[in-house]
Amino acid sequence: MNMMRILLCALAILSAVLAQKDLHYVPGHDGMVHLFEWKWGKIAEECENFLGPIGFGGIQVSPVQENVIVKNRPWWERYQPISYKWNTRSGTAKEFKDMVRRCNNAGVRIYVDVVFNHMTGNHANAKGTGDSTADTNNFNYPGVPYSESDFHVSCPINNYQDAGNVRNCELSGLHDLDQSKEYVRDKIVNFLNEIIDVGVAGYRVDAAKHMWPEDLKVIYSRVKNLNPKYNFPSDARPYVFQEVIDYGGEAISKYEYNSFGAVTEFRYGMELSNALNGKNNLKWFSNWGEAWGLLPSQDALMAVAFMLAHPYGTARIMSSFGFESFDANPPQDSKGNLISPTINSDNTCGNGWICEHRWRQIYNMVRFRNAANNTDVNNWWDNGQNQIAFSRGNAGFIAINGDGHDFKQHLFTSLQPGTYCDVISGNLEDNKCTGKIVRVDQNGKAYIEILANEEDGVLAIHRQAPSFRANITRSFKAGPSFIPIVPVRWLSESSGSAAPSIRCSRKFCKQKCSSMLLAVYLKTSARIFIGLQNYSKSAELKIKK
Repeated sequence: MNMMRILLCALAILSAVLAQKDLHYVPGHDGMVHLFEWKWGKIAEECENFLGPIGFGGIQVSPVQENVIVKNRPWWERYQPISYKWNTRSGTAKEFKDMVRRCNNAGVRIYVDVVFNHMTGNHANAKGTGDSTADTNNFNYPGVPYSESDFHVSCPINNYQDAGNVRNCELSGLHDLDQSKEYVRDKIVNFLNEIIDVGVAGYRVDAAKHMWPEDLKVIYSRVKNLNPKYNFPSDARPYVFQEVIDYGGEAISKYEYNSFGAVTEFRYGMELSNALNGKNNLKWFSNWGEAWGLLPSQDALMAVAFMLAHPYGTARIMSSFGFESFDANPPQDSKGNLISPTINSDNTCGNGWICEHRWRQIYNMVRFRNAANNTDVNNWWDNGQNQIAFSRGNAGFIAINGDGHDFKQHLFTSLQPGTYCDVISGNLEDNKCTGKIVRVDQNGKAYIEILANEEDGVLAIHRQAPSFRANITRSFKAGPSFIPIVPVRWLSESSGSAAPSIRCSRKFCKQKCSSMLLAVYLKTSARIFIGLQNYSKSAELKIKK
């Protein structure tokens, strides 16, 4: 099988963001995971039992604000707020506060998905997850309260060459708030400040592209500093990352937003997807980052293998449930209550959850990233095509075989002489490597072998691999036998956020990955698969109201 297709699947949720501008990670922790639709209590347990000990830096959680209840409970109902009360299927305000406290104590920061571009679409007899009601047809939301005068005049978004149309009209029929009004600003700022008070480190702003930059700048400036009770510096500002889809050629630019907050770099996934799909060679990635016209590195988000090994940006990993359709709901009982994942004996998840962050290849690359923190890319090597390798200072080394033939090279790793465990193919258990062993000689060189028929196509070693052992009682083992993919995402300009993910089997990769744009991770908006050959605005899938 073509390793490029495997890598394409492995890198399927890529994105990058610009930030405001410190994540406030606890020292020795790095990497963010999005625990999509998890319950607050289960997130707290995951912080204490897995994420903190492994060294994850933070969690992006689903919206805390009350949302409208939609028939069959699809994932996207979380992105149609009916009030700013903290009551969702993930839990109550009390449970949310307890989760934030416990995760902070475990060294894991919390970042909340917030929705204040809009409220709901039109729903008959609208009722929320916290029992709020609304007369949506008349723009009446007593749970806030908002009335018709707090919204823009109803109109559809139908012209992306007109910034006013994009920012003042309704995204997929969702009632568009007017953030220029002081009353609306005050309601939003109060909501954000309440989140800051309980100890979160920041938030992701849904549909930021559809709000005027000058309004967002005012709102962000009025938000409190982070709460020093949770070991943030007294003058620390919230980390903010915003959804601004910008491939060029439209009236709205990402650069209108990146001076005051994070901006999702969607071109990252497109460019990398083109390379991994055979339209470019990996060798050109030696100057990957701003030289490609991407947003500045200090603000980027990306995930898995190349991304976790490369210093460009801040890694974020999607972890979700399995699904079969766009309108899928998370695992739930007959009454619509969320069913949390169970942890299987092999460290994978049950009850319909995928838990990509628990796959060996992923969490070990988070360890790699921590080990290589504050180092640069050095000693780049490539074969002129799709075999590459590079070191991270004297802390780590990674090699990727994207060709259809064997990778066999003696390469300079920059690591100290010794024996190292390949963290992709195995772990260190009882002072032994369960996967490949790499021996670095006195000159820092090692024989690197990645055969064409190997499942992963990647080899990674780092300075903590010979002796690093997490303070966890269980032995972590790989879930799937192939290099893990982080969720395949759907791409569109719809209203939702964080679409559910699917598992990418080798068969799926072979049949589908080469014809789809899989390497874009939109942590907001509804998504569809976009064909690499014929992407167009007309292909966008509008979210159901």
